[in-house]
Amino acid sequence: MSDIITLAHGSGGKTTGDLIKNIFVKHFNNDILMKNDDAASFMLSGKVAFTTDSFVITPVFFNGGNIGKLAICGTVNDLAALGATPLFLSCGFIIEEGLPIKELEAIVESMGNTAKEAGVKIVTGDTKVVQKNAADKIFINTSGIGIIPDGIDISGNNAKPGDKVIVTGTVGDHGCSILLERERLDIFTDLSSDCAPLNKMVGEVMAKTGNIHVMRDPTRGGVAATLNEIAVQSKVGIKLYENRIPVKDQVRGVCELLGMDPLYMANEGKMLIIAPDDSVDTIMSVLRNSAYGAQACIIGEVTDDHKGRVVMNTLAGGNRIVDMPVGDQLPRIC
Repeated sequence: MSDIITLAHGSGGKTTGDLIKNIFVKHFNNDILMKNDDAASFMLSGKVAFTTDSFVITPVFFNGGNIGKLAICGTVNDLAALGATPLFLSCGFIIEEGLPIKELEAIVESMGNTAKEAGVKIVTGDTKVVQKNAADKIFINTSGIGIIPDGIDISGNNAKPGDKVIVTGTVGDHGCSILLERERLDIFTDLSSDCAPLNKMVGEVMAKTGNIHVMRDPTRGGVAATLNEIAVQSKVGIKLYENRIPVKDQVRGVCELLGMDPLYMANEGKMLIIAPDDSVDTIMSVLRNSAYGAQACIIGEVTDDHKGRVVMNTLAGGNRIVDMPVGDQLPRIC
């Protein structure tokens, strides 16, 4: 097999077969995938969650992960946000001619390792190769299927006045880390992406209490965009407290230097949880005993006031509206 991707790798012939065998099957190997059929077949029972996402991040490799790890985490976390147990994923690759095979294998290996950590199987997929300059190294599409336990109804429509708003850790880590790497800014930090599969942590929370109204992973647009979406969906107001929002000093410093707001920075390993007050102590106890939730904080509450809006009580003691972002302050972060 050559050292770089060529158009022949997308031809459907022997070269394609060699690529599938030597890269994808090597790292994704499982009983369903190895049937080698045109589609995966498996048994499901109960309420099903189904999601799909595409990943076009640049740079492809970054501190804390790469596009492959990101693709698995993003899809698994979307399923977990509905309270589902993720089971099966598909993955489609659009690869630019000239991508080094070593880079492709590093991406695929990280996908296999992250899938194992999350306890999911990659059971079907597709590979296409396009001419040089027709893409940007590699794009990945993933879809995922999971099972929602009986009696669980978690949705952006379910926030109720009196609910508390929890974030499972520091905000803005992913977006800030990608910004520094991409723009090669002369700012030295040890920041890395928070990219992580959260489904097992969420599963532990669900095992202790199913009394959760909303969960969302605040990716593009960050905490600000996600909470605005929930406020509109549920026709409620959301009040945040600036002094409770966990932000790393390095993230805060970079954002202040560049005129950005951590609330609008993307996260790839955090979950927003909105739950009734009587469930909060249980949820926080589970989160803080998890590696991915040790820095969880209660950052706000749902109100009857200012419906459809997010308002923040500032460090100065006033209030300001946290608007839905207009445009994209940092494109291609996932």
